[in-house]
Amino acid sequence: MINNSGRRKAAVARIYLTEGSGVITVNKKPLDQYFPLAWHQTAVQSPLDLTENGGKYDVVVNVRGGGISGQAEAIRLGISKALVDINGEFKSSLRHAGFMTRDSRVVERKKSGQKKARKRFQFSKR
Repeated sequence: MINNSGRRKAAVARIYLTEGSGVITVNKKPLDQYFPLAWHQTAVQSPLDLTENGGKYDVVVNVRGGGISGQAEAIRLGISKALVDINGEFKSSLRHAGFMTRDSRVVERKKSGQKKARKRFQFSKR
């Protein structure tokens, strides 16, 4: 069993990869039930498909925090890192596809005296 983690925005995913039949479970639910949109399902499965390991590994994921898209991309990063732990030859193809880079962009904090992070209150000249 290989375990790894992936993060994106406020989402943190813990990945447990074992040899099996290709079943992906997210927070004790099947992948298509947890992520109803096809785009999110494709994002989660893409590292396995790229390295041609689609039906070889069972993936158990615990993910929390953030939104649905952030969680899907955190899972994608965690699976990619776990696959590299299994076979280092996968790293170049996964990096070329952009799956090995942690996207560090997070929401900018709101400042006091302003409406949002950068938006100001309306200015009245007189």
